[in-house]
Amino acid sequence: MSQQNQVIFNGRYELHRRLGRGGMAEVYLARDQLLDRPVAVKVLFPALATDQGFVERFRREAQAAANLQHPNIVSVFDWGEANGTYFIVMEYVEGMTLAELLRDEGRLHPDRAAEITADIAAALGFAHRNRVVHRDVKPGNVLITRDGGVKVADFGIARALSDSSDMNLTKTGSVMGTATYFSPEQARGAPVDPRSDIYSLGCVLYEMTTGHPPFAGDSAVAIAYKHVQENPMPPRRFDPALPETLEAITLKCLAKNPANRYPSAQDLRADIRRFLDGSRIMAEPVLAPPVDPGATNVLARTQYGEQTAAIAGPVGYAPQGYDDGYDDYDDYDDEDEPKRSKWFLAALILLLLVLAGLLFLLARNFSGGGDGVEQVTVPGVVGQDVNVATGALEAAGFEVKTEFANDPTAPPNQVTKQDPEAGVDADAGSTVTLTVSQGPEPVTVPDVVGMAQTEAQTVLTQAGFVVNVVPQENDDVPEDTVISQDPAANQQVPPQSTITIAVSSGSGKVAVPNVVGQTQGAAQAALSSAGFATVNVQQQSSGDVPNGTVISVDPPAGTQVPPNQAITLVVSSGQERVGVPNVEGLNEANARTQLEAAGLSVSVSQEDVSNPGQDGRVLRQSPSAGQQVDRGSTVNIVVARFSVTGGGGGGGGGGN
Repeated sequence: MSQQNQVIFNGRYELHRRLGRGGMAEVYLARDQLLDRPVAVKVLFPALATDQGFVERFRREAQAAANLQHPNIVSVFDWGEANGTYFIVMEYVEGMTLAELLRDEGRLHPDRAAEITADIAAALGFAHRNRVVHRDVKPGNVLITRDGGVKVADFGIARALSDSSDMNLTKTGSVMGTATYFSPEQARGAPVDPRSDIYSLGCVLYEMTTGHPPFAGDSAVAIAYKHVQENPMPPRRFDPALPETLEAITLKCLAKNPANRYPSAQDLRADIRRFLDGSRIMAEPVLAPPVDPGATNVLARTQYGEQTAAIAGPVGYAPQGYDDGYDDYDDYDDEDEPKRSKWFLAALILLLLVLAGLLFLLARNFSGGGDGVEQVTVPGVVGQDVNVATGALEAAGFEVKTEFANDPTAPPNQVTKQDPEAGVDADAGSTVTLTVSQGPEPVTVPDVVGMAQTEAQTVLTQAGFVVNVVPQENDDVPEDTVISQDPAANQQVPPQSTITIAVSSGSGKVAVPNVVGQTQGAAQAALSSAGFATVNVQQQSSGDVPNGTVISVDPPAGTQVPPNQAITLVVSSGQERVGVPNVEGLNEANARTQLEAAGLSVSVSQEDVSNPGQDGRVLRQSPSAGQQVDRGSTVNIVVARFSVTGGGGGGGGGGN
């Protein structure tokens, strides 16, 4: 965006550059000219701006979001209309989205994932108390600041979009793009409340700990179907090292029935804090969860029981008649919420029942009137994903029992064996047992802290691990010694896992090279090669060291110092030159004093004179006054000596 074509909204918000593009708007970095601060401006696509119903809903929700002032919520400052569309002005957060973090770094450490979840739950809890449901909790709407803080964005925007009459699962757009994190009630088109946000947050927590969301599919409709009909694979099936307590919290958030989820975001955050503190959590597996009338009647089997993946609190956690406090959320549903969804669902169920009856009658005719037990050929499902295999067997009329076992030759969740085998005729309704791979047997991580780098790499490689070496400066640990490792020693991890070892690169200090006696240029080059960027030079005269030669270095040669420390070179400027003082006319003693004070030596010779007034005075000097000579040079002075000539000289001398 050139300076000449600079766009300014409402005479105040100066757009600079585009930060990103979503399903409903583009986001720009802008400057608030009034307050002189950076802001983020979200500009709606013009196609949305023509839908007056959506615009009105967007206005109401933007105003509601502007009232949410919380440390974990991106603040909304302003909204308005410009250039034929609408925009909102938000707090500018320096950092990246959680989606970008997961894309760049992969799954997170369980504790870090829990901390992020707790902060998101704090934001949601505050919004819910202010009667705002987010409806679009996903990694792309969570911002991670440069200092690791967490902020949730786009409160209320998803509600405006999803409630618009022409934006739904049957149309491409941002709703389609976020079906991955839909709650079952959202997928069915049923009314939602804050517990829908808890389900979506559970999807985000699942992705942070496993590296992928709980459900995937070829289309948004396929994913939404799985949210309603299928239960997620427990996270520890992908990584047995994940804490069981964090898995229980995740699955409780992902309960199909909202009544089996956490009653509020505050309760979820409290359980997360208990997990981080090592205290007993509220989420525990139960064998008989309440029946969810809105979800499928037969749930996929999990490790917690024959036919349940719903996680509730301890036994008696939500007794019959328990008031979860959500009756007050009825008015989250707009008065124009579609009423036909329940009728549509009822009609769909009735149609399926009729179809099932017809299929049953047809099957009886082919089996000779049903006098005996119907025989069905068992489908072959070995090599398939357990969810796909279960669906195929149940569609063929079989019950499915799942057993998990470690298998180094098959990836996790792949069916390795079935009983009865494929092609066998078995009674309709009988049970087919599937053996499902949990991946290879986990192995114990050796303790290599304190070892030399080469020894640690050998130990880890021989144990079947991939080694990632990260140098790290350390004043206390000797160079090439392992400081720490991740995962830690004695943890159980899959074979071929990557073990990162931090290896000491020493103190990071460099020995000062000995450059005394070298020329100034050679000394500076040697210091630069040793890594010292700053070299100061001081000139000093010397009668012994040639001009341009290094006399000394500070710090002295051999001293270990950081490479960013300045090094001072003392370089000879050669013999010092001094000016010869003018001593002609002075007596010998004064002349000698001045010359020696100037650093010069004195040589005296005498010359007879006939003028007694000149006796003892300097007649001449060499070198002459004002000449520049080396310090220590000799100056010759000629001193007058009065001499009496002729007779009577001896007596005259005695008289004077």
